Amino acid sequence: MESDTLLLLTLDEKGIASAIILAVLILYFGGSEGLFFLSLLILFLVFSAIATNTGKKKKREQGLYEKSRGWKNVVANGLVPLFIVVLFYFAQKPFEEILVFSYIASIAAITADKFASEIGVLDGTPIMLLTLKRIKKGTSGGVTALGLAASFVAALLIALTSFAISPNLIAFLIVLFSGYMGNIVDSVLGYYEERGLGNKFTTNLACALSGFVISFILLALAGI
Repeated sequence: MESDTLLLLTLDEKGIASAIILAVLILYFGGSEGLFFLSLLILFLVFSAIATNTGKKKKREQGLYEKSRGWKNVVANGLVPLFIVVLFYFAQKPFEEILVFSYIASIAAITADKFASEIGVLDGTPIMLLTLKRIKKGTSGGVTALGLAASFVAALLIALTSFAISPNLIAFLIVLFSGYMGNIVDSVLGYYEERGLGNKFTTNLACALSGFVISFILLALAGI
């Protein structure tokens, strides 16, 4: 029988082991910001659990409820944030602060994606973002109005943590925009995933990477 902790985190045993390794590496390379970096990942896990268990009964009836996730899911969502933290470890000013904001944007992207997929399926019939055609629920690349709204709320909640680093409104808006766009990129790639180009792992990885790259470029251009 699974423990309450396992149910809370929506991770299986290998997923939890992978998450612990990821946490240790983030604390080590994160240095003075290690606890902040780790707290955001924990926040992502908590939000993911909430999103996963929202409308659980309806999801089960439709065969869309995924109770636990493994190490591949942890790596897909955690590899880019870890990469950013390693860059932060070797970075010098002014890139340190840019990387912290970009880390937040990456977490905002994967959280937005989680809300879009887990809460979006509770809405009506989704459409494929690239073709605007109606598709079956659970199909990669599909979006709903509820899912898009939920993903924005998720990106907003994570982006608000940027004020803990600096009361910079421009940085906050860039993080919010980049996090939301990361989810859009995920939906676009989902279209190709359905056609055999990539899989759920690569799509999730690209989502996190998009949040990072978009925010890093915009933050650098803004002179943050």
